[in-house]
Amino acid sequence: MSKVDIINTKGEKIKDIKLKDNVFIKEPNDAVLHNAIVLAQASLRQGTHNTKTRSEVSGGGRKPWRQKGTGNARQGSIRATQWRGGGIVFGPTPRDYSKKQNKKERRLALKSALSYKVIDKELIIVDDIKFETSKTKEMMNFLKTLNIVNEKVLIVLTELDENICLSSRNMGNVKVIRTDEVNTLDVVTADKMVITASALNKLQEALSNE
Repeated sequence: MSKVDIINTKGEKIKDIKLKDNVFIKEPNDAVLHNAIVLAQASLRQGTHNTKTRSEVSGGGRKPWRQKGTGNARQGSIRATQWRGGGIVFGPTPRDYSKKQNKKERRLALKSALSYKVIDKELIIVDDIKFETSKTKEMMNFLKTLNIVNEKVLIVLTELDENICLSSRNMGNVKVIRTDEVNTLDVVTADKMVITASALNKLQEALSNE
């Protein structure tokens, strides 16, 4: 069972906490993690892309010129695929990109993603986060204290705080979510994951009971 420091909003160590081995596993499963990332990214695709084939393009009901005697190559329709404005060959059509992964694999993927955050020293545990105002400089000062201003940051809270959410709204590199919203894609794509001690306990409890 590994230990991680808990710091305050000033970046000072307060104490350490033991991470549960059944949540932060020693050997992450790369194959399951990859499948979970592909599934999450695929679910974001609308799949509404569409192109018209030769039979769907309007016009071109007759031959543009007679078969022989013009010196031109024979043509059957100005809506054939070789003509500008004609049909598209093997173009994209509407489809469903969604994939499937069972609950056990999804849970293992999330545990693997969280484990990599510990292994790569990208997990920051804070005792609590409180802002007096909802100004962007509050969040900026907080990130400066942790020396992660230029990083892509995922902040996990037990419950969303209005000042924290509003102070990060104008920052494209910061995302604030609740414990029950933690997912594999957000964890993997974040350079640093900042989580409160209470949120960590709640997350570990939820993943341990599943």
